[in-house]
Amino acid sequence: MILARPYTKQPTTLADQVALLQRRGLAIQEDSYALDQLCKISYFRLAAYLKPLEQDKTTHTFKPGSSFESAMSLYAFDKALREVLFSAIQTFEIALRTKVIQKVSLQYGAFWFAERALFVNLAIHEKCFAALTDEVSRSKEDFLAEHFAKYDTPPYPPAWKLLEVASFGTVAKLYCNLKETRLKKAIAREFGLPQHVFLESWVRSIAALRNCVAHHARVWNRKYPMMPQMPRTLAHAWISTTNIRRERLYALCCILAYLLSALQEATEFKQRLGNLLSRFPNVDKAAMGFPKHWEQEALWA
Repeated sequence: MILARPYTKQPTTLADQVALLQRRGLAIQEDSYALDQLCKISYFRLAAYLKPLEQDKTTHTFKPGSSFESAMSLYAFDKALREVLFSAIQTFEIALRTKVIQKVSLQYGAFWFAERALFVNLAIHEKCFAALTDEVSRSKEDFLAEHFAKYDTPPYPPAWKLLEVASFGTVAKLYCNLKETRLKKAIAREFGLPQHVFLESWVRSIAALRNCVAHHARVWNRKYPMMPQMPRTLAHAWISTTNIRRERLYALCCILAYLLSALQEATEFKQRLGNLLSRFPNVDKAAMGFPKHWEQEALWA
């Protein structure tokens, strides 16, 4: 028999939250500053940046010398990191969307996304198709309104219009679920990858990262559920994959940098990431999976 374990804690004031942190050994230079931050950032969002400062994970007491300001610095770093990552993901997302639209439409016509025979897993295709029609019904884009003012058959626009309002997750699933490997391989080679299985793996990993970024979740010091395949060699400058922790952010940064390099769009991402890490020298890069001397790898040099 499993005994019930009811939740009995009650909500607390911001002042009580500050006092609790202080009792646990966290130094706070100015209570007013901590109160102001907790008014804008919930306690349990900030808790993720307080955890590295704890010496006891059960009692949540802090290491000597730990400060509220240190946690806020880490929070600021993570926020800036999300912005850098989102910009890079956006560039890749638009490129992938464009290449899928162009190559698959030229091969199979304007409404290929509706053809069940083109896809491996029909259950996934059905969910993607439902998501696409839902996106169209909710979209306020002028080009869709103009389309439906002129045409009513079929009841959805062509791929080059429809996929522009589809989510990255839906576009990624459509690509991964395509039955024709020759077509998928052609798209992968546009990104400097020899096989479609690498691009499929990378797309899934980037989609998971994008989810975290879009929901303002912590990206620093996180284990990611989708681990990208890390080939030993690639057509363009790459990294040594020995001992790379594929569940950590460094692996995702590497695949983003590689994909953008294939598009000749990587310079800004590399510079912004390097500058951000330089601005926050106290951030534990190893917690993100960054190896020593990572910046000397051919990909980053």
